Amino acid sequence: MSHAPQMAPAFSTRRLGMALIMLGAVALAPMVEAAEDEGGVLSLKVENDILTSGDDGHYTNGFALSYTFKTPEQHWSRSFADWVPGFSAARLDATAYRFGQQIYTPNDIKREQPDQDDRPYAGYLFGGVSLFAGEEGDDWRRVDTFNLDLGIVGPASGAKDAQKAVHKLTGSDEPEGWDHQLHNEPVISTGWQTQLWLPARAAGLEVEYGPSASVALGNLYTYAGVGGGVRIGQGLTRSYGIPTVAPAQGGRQYFHPDGDFAWYLFANIEGRAMAYNMLLDGNGFEDSASVDRRPLVGDLQLGFALSWQRWQLAFVNVWRTHEFETQQESDQFGSLTLSTWL
Repeated sequence: MSHAPQMAPAFSTRRLGMALIMLGAVALAPMVEAAEDEGGVLSLKVENDILTSGDDGHYTNGFALSYTFKTPEQHWSRSFADWVPGFSAARLDATAYRFGQQIYTPNDIKREQPDQDDRPYAGYLFGGVSLFAGEEGDDWRRVDTFNLDLGIVGPASGAKDAQKAVHKLTGSDEPEGWDHQLHNEPVISTGWQTQLWLPARAAGLEVEYGPSASVALGNLYTYAGVGGGVRIGQGLTRSYGIPTVAPAQGGRQYFHPDGDFAWYLFANIEGRAMAYNMLLDGNGFEDSASVDRRPLVGDLQLGFALSWQRWQLAFVNVWRTHEFETQQESDQFGSLTLSTWL
């Protein structure tokens, strides 16, 4: 038994290294491909509770690197789209590759034995592809998204080392309970989102508003959601909608690189009926820490986006209702995305 703690870090490091190499290759592949095409949009998204609430717990940090590009006629994703319900090669107009990590902890990270009534320690490392299709009418437009993610939850995600390194750099409290994180488990996750936008004007500004719906199926999340959003600003047609936040994975960061300055403010609400959440329910194939998941969860999102020439900056402030029965306070976190055309 005395050797187990010494072997675990090496095992996790090897697994992490392999995962980073494979998923990093997926994330970088489209950049080589894009050199022969029209280019695309590279985006870096950071999600952190310190951006808004100043707390350090629950969904405490996440990042995602994505590359979104107009889908070439002979691209493999068009054939893939024919197999996806609701999509087809003819409808597909953009594709994205994504790579990222998410870190979840209880609120009190100084305890070596985590509070059993708080959410478990968990890390999630993933790579994925997103498909986008849009349709327009005289007074409406619709944006559909499909996401397929492959990843891993557990020590191989590298979440423990990532959080410890950041906290050491910033002088924050050392997280002590990572030995009790969820076990290694491969993840397959699929998700569909559709957003309808209706145009209007108010005080000389452009306005878009409309309902949305989402479904996720997989061994990370299974849920169905409905919501609605509104955008108000100038140059709304340069972008395609509101930035997404976890648990949704693939937001369309594609925008037109016009020279004029464009901006918008937005508000969005969403309610989800949660049938499964591994990060709360625990591992599916072996015993692990867990809490009692609430069946209904709601989000309120407020934010803005600024675009100028080849750059776009978007910020979202998220308020989320209780996700599990013994949760003491609702959560708040921020999401910041910087995008540029390559």
